[in-house]
Amino acid sequence: MQATQSPSDPQDFDVIVLGSGPGGEGAAMRATKAGKRVAMVEKHREVGGACTHSATIPSKALRQAVRSLQEFRHNPLFAGALEGREISFPMLLRSATAVIHNQVEMRRGFYERNHVRVFHGHARFVDPHTVEVEAASGARPRLRAAGFVLATGSRPYRPPDVDFGHPRVFDSDTILGLDHTPNTVTIYGAGVVGCEYASIFRGLDVKVNLINNRDKLLAFLDDEIIDALSYHLRDQGVVIRHNETYERIEAQADGVVVQLKSGKKIKSDILLWANGRTGNTHELGLDQLGITANGRGQIDVDEFYRSRVAPHVYAVGDVVGYPSLASAAYDQGRFAAEHLITGQCDTRLIKDIPTGIYTNPEVSSIGRTESELTKEGVPYEVGHALFRSLARAQLTGYRVGMLKLLFHRESLQLLGIHCFGDQAAEIVHIGQAIMAQQGEANSLRYFINTTFNYPTMAEAYRVAALNGLNRLF
Repeated sequence: MQATQSPSDPQDFDVIVLGSGPGGEGAAMRATKAGKRVAMVEKHREVGGACTHSATIPSKALRQAVRSLQEFRHNPLFAGALEGREISFPMLLRSATAVIHNQVEMRRGFYERNHVRVFHGHARFVDPHTVEVEAASGARPRLRAAGFVLATGSRPYRPPDVDFGHPRVFDSDTILGLDHTPNTVTIYGAGVVGCEYASIFRGLDVKVNLINNRDKLLAFLDDEIIDALSYHLRDQGVVIRHNETYERIEAQADGVVVQLKSGKKIKSDILLWANGRTGNTHELGLDQLGITANGRGQIDVDEFYRSRVAPHVYAVGDVVGYPSLASAAYDQGRFAAEHLITGQCDTRLIKDIPTGIYTNPEVSSIGRTESELTKEGVPYEVGHALFRSLARAQLTGYRVGMLKLLFHRESLQLLGIHCFGDQAAEIVHIGQAIMAQQGEANSLRYFINTTFNYPTMAEAYRVAALNGLNRLF
């Protein structure tokens, strides 16, 4: 739906949401369900935000396609079936197209059924309660509201000394336009995005250099999980270089040379820059609100996601920083809209947020790590279940991985759940449900006294719980 009102005749709403990614969608749906007149402004021509079009959905669809290809190659039933046939990066990427289309159609339906007006174009504040939307058609409708939710997301950080206009230099958005399969790739940045793409490219037999400017991968994870991920990425052929920082990057006709401050020079067919993101707060006219974003384009908010400067303006998702997860952004959007409408919000619902990292094998965790518990002086114990011992893992052939439970030695309360291996991002939610319980309901004994389907991966909880309990005696 495209509005054509004159700038001098603003359209009035109760709530205006900027950005239709998970955070914006959560806010818009909560507000309209409360009977409020809601407008959604989306810069691009389709709803869904970066999550749907350039980040979560495309990369995970690509990862799934690579995984399916690996299964096919390693299955003896299909030995030689792909011989002589090249499976390229663009071919696998096309598998994401149908998923993106389905996601867009579903979300468009959400707004239509719930009577949320959608305006496409770039929004800019012209006063504290009015935004002007610059549409592709040249129209500039003005929208006015009592409250706003900013959910404009983020974009890859681009240092000024790196030539992103060169055809061999990519970031996590532009890599989706890669029109061939390179022989070698250097990934600068070993965060979640860098590790996931390292797995994807290795699945296509591309030689991968993963450059990390820290001393270990994904330092927010439990050390044992970090070690397992590092081992298996290296086992797959990824060359990981820790504690390295680039001196300069030279994009040439036949490749890209990354010169490191340590003196090393690494040449590859392409460079994928995966080091940092910047909040999309530029050109929003935040000066009209008295709001100044920090150096990473993020807005300072209170515990209710309300701007500390302009209390009628809320911000959620990547524009407020940690945890920068699509799943968390949706809940933040709902809670922000709840507080905007009612003046109340129970932020305790999102205290423990699971992390899912779609490497191969994948990683997921929730709660505290061993190093955190040790630093806090908490008397904890560990329970392990190795996937290779589970019948279901033996049946599927995905034997790499483990489930790790951290629990209090005296109360048996669950303190942390860390999973590495096939379906880790699904498996973690079983433990998450128990961790969320109060008192004795949050106990290792739940897994010991519960019957799990056999054979399943969920059985890992019983195995890990018994393993941990045995350490107490």
